[in-house]
Amino acid sequence: MRPIAILAILPVAALGASLAIAASPGKLTKAQAQAIALRVAPGKVAKAEYEKEDGAWRYSFDIRQGKRIHEIGVDPNTGKIIENSFESAGDKD
Repeated sequence: MRPIAILAILPVAALGASLAIAASPGKLTKAQAQAIALRVAPGKVAKAEYEKEDGAWRYSFDIRQGKRIHEIGVDPNTGKIIENSFESAGDKD
């Protein structure tokens, strides 16, 4: 009876693992991506997240530079800058 119980759990565990892989970061760590972003846009990181935008995963950093926010998107696999834009302090994402 015990082997049947284990077999019943395996598909659920496998499903959970495949969902985790789909949303896992690429080759870069968040710290590595943040270092890349700060080289492009020096300042204080106000917000950092790993997000899916337009069907692709990326690291996104809102970097405060005085009264403005510099948004930098970093590809988690290559480290390439995929967004480089400015927002005013009151703008919403």
